[in-house]
Amino acid sequence: MSLSENSENREELALDSKNEQNGNVVNPKAVCNVCKRLYRDPKILPCLHTFCSDCIGQLEPFSVSSPRDSTEGRTREGVKEDRGVTVTVLCPDCDSEVDLPPSGLQGLSTDHLALDEVFLETLVTDGPLGCDLCGEGGAESRCEVCSVNLCEFCCQAHRRQKRTSSHSIQRLEELKSRGRLCRPVLCSLHPSQALRLFCQPCDLPVCLECAATLHRDHRCCSTSDVIDRHGDRIRELVTVRLRPRLERLKESLQKVDISQEILQARVDTTANEVRAFARAYASAVESHCLSLLRRLEELRVQRRNQLHLQRAQLQQALLDISGGVEFTERLLSCGSDAEILSAKGVTLRRLTSLAESGYDPHPSAVAPDDGSGISFLPREPAGEVEGYPVVGVINSKTVDLSKCTIEGEGVQRGREGQPGHFTLVCRDSAGEQVAQGGENVLVSIVHREKKNSTVETTVVDNDDGSYRVSYTPEEPGVFSVWVCVKAQHVKGSPFTLTVKRKLRRHSGTFHCCSFCSSGGAKEARCGCAGTMPGGFKGCGHGHKGHPGKPHWSCCGSTVEQSECLPQSVLAAVSPRGHLRTVEL
Repeated sequence: MSLSENSENREELALDSKNEQNGNVVNPKAVCNVCKRLYRDPKILPCLHTFCSDCIGQLEPFSVSSPRDSTEGRTREGVKEDRGVTVTVLCPDCDSEVDLPPSGLQGLSTDHLALDEVFLETLVTDGPLGCDLCGEGGAESRCEVCSVNLCEFCCQAHRRQKRTSSHSIQRLEELKSRGRLCRPVLCSLHPSQALRLFCQPCDLPVCLECAATLHRDHRCCSTSDVIDRHGDRIRELVTVRLRPRLERLKESLQKVDISQEILQARVDTTANEVRAFARAYASAVESHCLSLLRRLEELRVQRRNQLHLQRAQLQQALLDISGGVEFTERLLSCGSDAEILSAKGVTLRRLTSLAESGYDPHPSAVAPDDGSGISFLPREPAGEVEGYPVVGVINSKTVDLSKCTIEGEGVQRGREGQPGHFTLVCRDSAGEQVAQGGENVLVSIVHREKKNSTVETTVVDNDDGSYRVSYTPEEPGVFSVWVCVKAQHVKGSPFTLTVKRKLRRHSGTFHCCSFCSSGGAKEARCGCAGTMPGGFKGCGHGHKGHPGKPHWSCCGSTVEQSECLPQSVLAAVSPRGHLRTVEL
């Protein structure tokens, strides 16, 4: 190990110790992002990120390949460094895939700027630096060629030696105040030689000894002669191509950041609006809830008062009847004839009054309000509360049997073998249709003459207070239709249903009314040799204009029809209502 490397390592170890004690670092450019300590032998990856050589060696290989496309194994110590093998690692900073040179970590370029930052970090620390040569005195100067810190005695000795007399020595205070370190880059093979030449075939900076030995057949020139050309090329790439792209990227990134800020602000504003809406809507819902509860309490008090009144009436009637019956039974069972006769008048008057005008409801007519008519409809619109639409209403409508209606002709007329139907509409005491179904509806259709003849019915709840009743009679006749809700008849029940016979086509011979077909001749006879009962009067026509309602005759039987047919048409109707016409 050279003198300069030894001194640099001692500086790094000393500053590492002080850094660990203080817990902070003044200059982050002197710190490795992997180990979080000052750089030790910093190397530059192809992505231009710098890390300690040891830290790079500990990176897990992303892939390992050889010229023969064979995959090399991994080692526990880090990446394998066999020549001819390309090892790819992931940069800890940018996560890029970078290839390490086949020669291993030594093939990576040393970051001298990072070493300068490490040295500058040592200058800003509070503790004094020791002399790198004698190790006894405090360092006051630094040889920029040898990269060693020197005390006053060693500094004078350094200048007296012929080999080091030409070296540039700077005061540490001057370097510290200047904040920038300028020192030559030394050759790794010849530590005492600075890299002053540039080998163009190898594209490497070399020292004089390397140029005279290893690169003696190569074209080498001074670094100052080629720095302009190579520096201009680097500068051109940065200025012409990368700097504009950098500005565009910054501008685009700034726009993205602004968009993110605007997006976040918009989201925050919308979130506040949502929260405010939720609070206001919750307040409206709470107010609506309280309103519904107040309405429910009002219904409870109202129905309770009605029940109290009905209960008081029933109790008073019960008390009156029980008192009269008890007195009368005691009089009849315990009183003598004289006692009975003497109390007869007042007893009869009281009993007669109770029998004729007393409160005597039938139990089936007494319908105690048990609250079954009160329900909550959660999906029913309830208007607006504080400007917000709400749903949910208290339904207090109960079915009033006297207000229920039957709609449809199917409850009065029907036809044998044909389906019939009608609709029951349940209404409240105000005559309005209740908003929900669920009532116990019973419909019974019974023949009036044949008590064992019934018609099967089907009741469909429409869930809106109406019920569709369907039936199909199997025989004609007059039926009674019972429509009951809660085991009580609705208004008009039982209804009378008339079922007519099923229409059948007549297969016999039909004849026209003799009077009509003969043009009004009174002596005309029917084609079947029958005569019109009552002559032309039985036809209902007073003259030839046929203004009346004609009656068609078939062998003495008449059937009503709506109009007469012309004389040229022989027409007749069967007794069961079917018309057949035949051209004469």
